[in-house]
This record gives sequence, structure tokens and C-alpha cells, in this order.
Amino acid sequence: MKKIFLSSLFLFVSSYILSAQELTVASFNIRLKTTADVGNLWDDRKHAITNLIQFHEFDIFGIQEGFYEQVQDMKSQLPGFEYVGVGRDDGAQKGEYSAIFFNTRRFKLIKDGTFWLSGTDTQKPNKGWDAALPRICTWGVFEDTENSKQFIFMNTHFDHRGIEARRESAKLILEKAKELAEDLPIILTGDFNVDETNEAYFTLSKSGIVQDTYEQAKIVYEPNSSFNAWGKGIKPKQRIDHIFITKPFNVYKYGILTDTYMGKFPSDHFPIVSVLQW
Repeated sequence: MKKIFLSSLFLFVSSYILSAQELTVASFNIRLKTTADVGNLWDDRKHAITNLIQFHEFDIFGIQEGFYEQVQDMKSQLPGFEYVGVGRDDGAQKGEYSAIFFNTRRFKLIKDGTFWLSGTDTQKPNKGWDAALPRICTWGVFEDTENSKQFIFMNTHFDHRGIEARRESAKLILEKAKELAEDLPIILTGDFNVDETNEAYFTLSKSGIVQDTYEQAKIVYEPNSSFNAWGKGIKPKQRIDHIFITKPFNVYKYGILTDTYMGKFPSDHFPIVSVLQW
């Protein structure tokens, strides 16, 4: 009986330690709130988005395209979560956010900020290079309360038109990551508007600094592309949303989550998720 008890205790403790060393990271372009999306309005799909996040137990994740009102809606529907981020148009509440949401029971925010993807001024709203719109990267340094380890989380949304802007944005993020992270592990998420065959993607994936979690994962669930165009643009493969990491993180699982509700899509992108292990 004593041996059985000790064995059960060992398994319980081992399971607890393993779970404490795992974190579920995601990137989700939630699609901006616009009346042009007839049949896919924000008020109709916002609960589907937050229900998906809760069910899949995201610990920390970056969003793209969320306006202030959308970010507030998500915060109110995700108890225990806070966010960092600002609007890209004024550095306050105007324009799209690249916000980072985090579970406050798991993570402690140490510091945070936002910089603009620009070759001239990274501290104030402006358009960089040949970009059609101002683009930003929001970051935060977090402490994992399960093990007191710290890391930097960066979240971005590259321009949809500017070829030079995407290439130079990738270079800038690597420079900023080195500057901001110092010796901390890095998690980088975003809608990069380029797939895994593009030069800007290679700038990151072949940098020797960050690695694509898709390439590192032991288990990969890739039923289709990460962009869906409300179900009209699904491809067998093609990832324009990505999660990059540095050591000491290992990647257990990677997935493109194709959840729908009543035959509808929560967004015109599918969320991508990676389960990381310290």
C-alpha cells in the first residue's frame, strides 16, 4: 500500500511540475470592427472569439487589428486577463492595436512598451518605408509565477502592401528584440502578411536568433492555411501568421485552430497556437 501511495504521489508531483513548465502561446488576428463585414459583425462573433480562447486555455497571446472597443470587449469577457498595448494611430486609443493579453494568475508584468515599424522614428506614429499604414510592435517583459523565470513577449502586424516595409520591419524587430530582451528568452507573435516562402519570413526564421515554432514542434496540426477570408480563401497550406521563439523554450505542439460557430468563422484568420516548455 505504501509503495502504491508513493508511486501515485510521484506521478502527481511529476504531472504538476510538467504542467507548470508548459505555457500555451497564441497569435490571433481578430479582424477589425467594421460594418462592411455583413454577416460577420463584431458583436455577433466576439463571444465566439473569447469562448475559443478560454476553451483552448491560452496563457498569453497577441492579437492584431483590434480597435480599443474590441480590446475592451475581450478584456471584459476574459476574467483574470489583462492586456498591454496602444492604438497605432496616436499611441493611445486611436487605431488598431497589436495588444498582448496575459493570464494574471500565471504572469506578472514587469514592463512594457510599443514601437513603430519605421526607419525614421520608432517612438511616434508614422508610416515606415513603403508601408500603406502605420505599423507597430507591442512588447512586454513578464515573469512566470510558476517558476519565477522571465521572458519578453513581442507582438506585431506587418504591412499588407509594402514589400520593403515587411523586409525592414523584420530586421528592425530583431534589432529591438536584442536591445529590449537583453539576455531574456523571446516569444514573437504576429500577422506578418508573408508566408513561409517569403524573404521577410526568412529574415526572421534564418536569423540564428529566433526559430519558427512550426518547424520545432513535436506535434503539428496544420489542416489548412492560417488566413481564411471568411471561409472563401482557405488553402491547403500557407501560414501568414507566425510564432517565433528563442531558447530555452522547446515546442511541444503547434496548431492552426479551425473552430467555427453555427457555420461561421470567428475571424478572417484562424488563431495559431503553440504549447511551449521551459
